[in-house]
Amino acid sequence: MQPALQPSVAASSIDLAPANTNGRKLPMSTFVERYIAGDIKVTGDLQAFLRRKEEVLNYRLTLENLKFLVGGFIPSVLVHTPAADKKTVTFHYDRGNDFFHAFLGEVMIYTSAFFENPTDTLEDAQRRKLEVVAEKIQLKRGERLLDIGCGWGTLVAHMAEHHGADATGVTLAARQAEFGTDRIQKKGLGEKARILTMDYRQIPRERWNKITVLEMAEHVGIQHFQKFMRQLNSMLEDDGLLFLQIAGLRRNWTAEDFNWGMFMSKYVFPGADASMPLSFVCKNLEKAGFEIHSVENIGIHYSLTLERWYRNWLRNREAVVKAYGERWFLLWELFLAWSVVVSERGGSTAFQLVCNKNRSSFERKRWIGEKTRLGEFRKA
Repeated sequence: MQPALQPSVAASSIDLAPANTNGRKLPMSTFVERYIAGDIKVTGDLQAFLRRKEEVLNYRLTLENLKFLVGGFIPSVLVHTPAADKKTVTFHYDRGNDFFHAFLGEVMIYTSAFFENPTDTLEDAQRRKLEVVAEKIQLKRGERLLDIGCGWGTLVAHMAEHHGADATGVTLAARQAEFGTDRIQKKGLGEKARILTMDYRQIPRERWNKITVLEMAEHVGIQHFQKFMRQLNSMLEDDGLLFLQIAGLRRNWTAEDFNWGMFMSKYVFPGADASMPLSFVCKNLEKAGFEIHSVENIGIHYSLTLERWYRNWLRNREAVVKAYGERWFLLWELFLAWSVVVSERGGSTAFQLVCNKNRSSFERKRWIGEKTRLGEFRKA
């Protein structure tokens, strides 16, 4: 029987039993590989263990880290062709709607929710997020809304049903589009909402009153980010508003942040390399001709969202393992649990930015009283 490595806090029942550690701390990357392979077991709650993992793990670079950095991460940054992006995006998002339902729940929204209270349910916090978006872009009945990276179409359907918008969603994932289209039809919204399956580069150059991009821009990649911002500007009416919700990193990153980032790129979101510090996003928006009206850091909201996703995932373990196997369950368990901790500590975050075209003719008086309206809405 192999000796166990135990965190020193006596009140915890968590213990780690890796093979051949000889009492030494394991590199985090080694732990990841062995955990998702089923070679290492954590007794107790994985998320609780990850909050204290430094007692038995460290963040030193390994040969596998370097191999992935050179052979995996750097090439993924450099290659963002439509074919490459379609391969990575569809591999992730077309895995199966039941796979994502197992942690997203009935609302099927794969972006950070917005909480008024840490005890809010996931469903209430996600619906509140949709209303926050509508408020921030000052959405009006009849306006044309484009949602790029629309996922399963929840935002598109909501804005058409509850705000009277003419809403169009765009996704590369066929299964997402099928799910969203079916839901739109069942709600009787076919004349006001639709989902198109296409690459963002194929979107017709029409003009839209409002454009929303929720945690899709990361997939565009660093090298195409400025071009994408210019595309958004060209598609927005001169008096229109852009809402950008984007996952980001802190600039003064830590060893844990680096390890987590490499893990995410290798196992979860390959090619999503435009998840950057806020300064990168702001610089590119302004360079593309946008004026930034507001920025809100919602990183702690993301942590609470991920916490609920994690608990949903644990509750659905049996069904996930039956349909996808033990390795997929363990990988997503680790992804969700670790992401809760990293975002809680500030290593990963998410920003909501509201922008308009930086034109002299833009009517900026529209912002007067906005904070009061949002404050009253959030109290409701």
